[in-house]
Amino acid sequence: MAHILLTPGDPAPRFRQRSGGNPAYSFDTAAGRYLVLAFLGSAGDDHAQQAIAAVRARSDLFDDRHAAFFAVSNDPADEASARLDERIPGYRLFWDFDRVVARLFGAIEHDDPGDAGVEIRRIWVVLDPTLRVLRVLPFAPDRSDIAALIAYLDTLPPPERFAGFELQAPIIVLPNVFEPGLCAELIARYDASGGAPSGFMREVDGKTVLINDPAHKRRRDHDITDRTMIDALQARIRRRVVPEIARVHQFRVTRMERYLVACYGADERGHFQPHRDNTTRGTAHRRFAVSVNLNAEFEGGELWFPEYGPRGFRMPPGAAAVFSCSLLHAVRPVTSGRRYAFLPFLYDDQAAREREANNVHLGEGVGAYRA
Repeated sequence: MAHILLTPGDPAPRFRQRSGGNPAYSFDTAAGRYLVLAFLGSAGDDHAQQAIAAVRARSDLFDDRHAAFFAVSNDPADEASARLDERIPGYRLFWDFDRVVARLFGAIEHDDPGDAGVEIRRIWVVLDPTLRVLRVLPFAPDRSDIAALIAYLDTLPPPERFAGFELQAPIIVLPNVFEPGLCAELIARYDASGGAPSGFMREVDGKTVLINDPAHKRRRDHDITDRTMIDALQARIRRRVVPEIARVHQFRVTRMERYLVACYGADERGHFQPHRDNTTRGTAHRRFAVSVNLNAEFEGGELWFPEYGPRGFRMPPGAAAVFSCSLLHAVRPVTSGRRYAFLPFLYDDQAAREREANNVHLGEGVGAYRA
């Protein structure tokens, strides 16, 4: 048996695990700042307690903007005794009692059967904002690892310059995808209906279900259903977006999903927290997201890609942002007016077969509303 050995430059494993406040925390949504994981095994000894105290003493580092800390516990006594707790912002924990996370990161032998008697390899893992490994630091018998970790974190540049300079999010921006008259018509259709509250997809007990949580997403949508308008929208995407995806990504789009006009309104601080668009079995077929802005009379509401820095993107009316559904992205709160947008997904025939196969995993009502 052997440990997985993560080294600088390796992508961090993706996982879901129970945290202090979420029964299935998706770790990849924490991207966009430096992340530090401490594989404690148990927090019941002085080394672990000193490590936690040292981290908590640096609220200037662990503020959820520059960095976030995750304690990983494999000891149920840590939860029962309340010797570990979450303190937001900056300090979170994973209850890794099944040792899934420890195994993925090499803190336990990867083919270990899960015997609670097997010793945990106690390590710190530091990740960059795109979830790639920067450093793996073993716990030291003299506890010098604690000071070494803090000293290393103090040398790191601001998260948006982790690569040595500010990065451009890997997106395509295309002006003039929709003409002004089409933008106005889509807004008029939304305003006539008033829109309906919009949810988002999450995997729960093996099913893709629709969740409504205004803290995570607050948006209203209007579905386009008449065939003439759908044909007009498809024609513009086919002629003005699909060729650019083929040129940049060498990907041949053949399918389009969703014909909806979305509205983020300042009256309810419309927003969408960081998320990816293909993380459930009901959405895994999605390859590219398209966001076509329809108006300019709003403030806030920028499209944002946390892994690539704080820069927000605000396209002029009729322009589209096109990006991989795997990218972490968000919409900042609208602070004035309303932001209207047309938001389809694109994929190909192979992905269509994947979608068909995954239909058995859709929860009740999801087939009619693919958020």
